[in-house]
Amino acid sequence: MAERLLAWLEPREDEMAALLAELVGVPTENPPGRNYQACASLLERKLCDAGLTSEKHLFPAPGGMPDASGDATTLVSTFGSGQPTLYFHGHYDVVPAQAPEQFQALRKEHFIFGRGSCDMKGGIVSMLYAMHALRECGVELNGKIALALVPDEETGGARGSAWLADRGLLGRDGIGMLLAEPTSGVVWNANRGAISLRINVRGKSAHVGLQHRGENAFEQMARVAERLLELKREVEQRQTSYEIGAEQTRNSILMLGGESGGGTNFNVVPEQCWFTIDRRINPEESFDVERDRLINLLEGCQRDGIRLGWEIFQEGQAAGCSEDDKLGQALAQSVKAITGEAPQFEMCPGLLEIRFYAARGIPSYAYGPGLLSVAHGPNEYVDLRKVRDCAAIYALTAIEMLNA
Repeated sequence: MAERLLAWLEPREDEMAALLAELVGVPTENPPGRNYQACASLLERKLCDAGLTSEKHLFPAPGGMPDASGDATTLVSTFGSGQPTLYFHGHYDVVPAQAPEQFQALRKEHFIFGRGSCDMKGGIVSMLYAMHALRECGVELNGKIALALVPDEETGGARGSAWLADRGLLGRDGIGMLLAEPTSGVVWNANRGAISLRINVRGKSAHVGLQHRGENAFEQMARVAERLLELKREVEQRQTSYEIGAEQTRNSILMLGGESGGGTNFNVVPEQCWFTIDRRINPEESFDVERDRLINLLEGCQRDGIRLGWEIFQEGQAAGCSEDDKLGQALAQSVKAITGEAPQFEMCPGLLEIRFYAARGIPSYAYGPGLLSVAHGPNEYVDLRKVRDCAAIYALTAIEMLNA
């Protein structure tokens, strides 16, 4: 079957390149989250051209009614029938470009350059063509594939996967999920959780010569940071048992001051200072416990007279799936069948949307074309041969899982 699928896919590199170039040309930058409607409409047309039906979910506009403009649109396209469902999952939003030219896709032989080509519109093309190949090759499945295409992944999924999950619309009848992130040739079977906060410490302004009349927000911020550093020293002793990449660390993470600022001039007592906290939680740790520890520490600072407030601007659960699960093994076998080498299983250094499926007990793995090292960068690109290979890998995995 691998040879048959590749025989259908190989002559279609130009088609896949053209579709990817069209997708890159729609600047779905997030933040702020623009041009979602245009991209979803393009994808819906291409799915229809491939003989695949789609259903559309619109994030509600203010007031609770569906957003008629489709600004935050999720598409779910299916192939096959029946309840057992293998989910293919991709996000069509991209991080902001460094230059407008990044939305003008450039092809150089087997490579497409442009914002989102790697993360992860190239992976979406792979998944669409996997379903197209199965249909054109006459493969019958005892179940179905559901391709979910969502917005807002780059900012936590509030109008995409999180919204669908909260309403029970994500992962229905699911037996597994494949995510098309650029994994650099490995399989990500786990991800760290994240709690990201912005802390604002308030003081009282005064001239430096009259500083005794003021309240120095910077000095108060230093007191908060000192307590957080004590917590940092403790939590960063913990290590994950999941495999990790060579450049990563097994240790849990608490980073202070990714962003910071405050004050108005060198000779004025600062009346406000702020900084960020980024807590990355290993799958073995309890998300709720670690979140509560952070909040309790900040509340303790308030009780001690430090005037501060905070905003949680990102939360995401850690997730992990065994590489020995049926889907993990089916994916590994399919990768080996197409590439000749079995993949390594590793924990992703960041958040992944596998967490929304894993929370429902659905085994979930990320594997896709592209290199993590070029994602989000000024020279983002993807190798079309990898896009083709991933299409074949997804299709083979679906056949194995749905007992064709």
